[in-house]
Amino acid sequence: MRIVSLVPAATEIVCALGLGDELVGISHACDFPPETAGKPVVSHSTRSLAGLTSRQVHRILGAAARNAAPLAELDLAALAAAEPDLILTQGLPDVTLVGLRQVDEAARQLDPEITVLALEAISVEGVFHSISTVGAMAEAEDAAIDLIEELRDRLGRVERRVQERREGGHRPPRVVGLDWFDPPAGAGYWIPEQVRRAGGWELLGWEGERSVETSWEAVRDVDPEMLVLMASGFHVREAVEEWARAPRPAFWRQLDAVARGQVFVVDGAAYFGRPGPRIIDGIEMLAEIFDPDAFEEQAPLGSWTPVT
Repeated sequence: MRIVSLVPAATEIVCALGLGDELVGISHACDFPPETAGKPVVSHSTRSLAGLTSRQVHRILGAAARNAAPLAELDLAALAAAEPDLILTQGLPDVTLVGLRQVDEAARQLDPEITVLALEAISVEGVFHSISTVGAMAEAEDAAIDLIEELRDRLGRVERRVQERREGGHRPPRVVGLDWFDPPAGAGYWIPEQVRRAGGWELLGWEGERSVETSWEAVRDVDPEMLVLMASGFHVREAVEEWARAPRPAFWRQLDAVARGQVFVVDGAAYFGRPGPRIIDGIEMLAEIFDPDAFEEQAPLGSWTPVT
């Protein structure tokens, strides 16, 4: 089968199922796993966000969302050259990727027999469903079953240890995860669930709900013991640089998390911004941050760092 993936999470799923050789096209945002290097790119960004501040990027993305105007387009010639049987796209709103309507229209123009599958996981269980669905559509059901079983086993080990620690008197840390820095935005969709499963208590985000803009005053009101900076578009180095440029509120040093030295930047782009297999890595990472005495060497090397 010839597969085109227009969503980074879907690309990761395809490769995790052992179907990398069948991947004949990817989006401009697909950068993992390494085997995607050199694959034909069938979409491009219509607006460069490089060098802009967090607030400028936020305004551009917000305007694009309000106007239902994605900041990405298909390369129709490249898509036609890929001759896909299956196109994986997004069902959730994300203006940095090609919109579902554009994908549907392009597929109909190229070949009515092309199958378009929109993935829209908003939870850990939803990610497992996405893996199962891609496996079924790509005739890789057994590989999907094996992958889901492996991910469930890893998740189960974390949750059992979290429960053991709780029964032993370890109190879950009070956490605020921020999906954006300037202005601050609370974590949404599957991220509060990741926090909960890792043993934390998310104070501002709601499971299954979109990330929403908040304020430093709201963070102060809940006064978390830990602050996790998990901007979905940034890897650790970029996030640390962005955080260094972001303004702090006047009461920054008065926040409990800051006073405790419990402010962390994590690799949001890899482990929290994409509803794919690596969200389990994200849960393992958070467990290590929340309770380092119980979880050692759980996180991928270089995937998080403390900041001030």
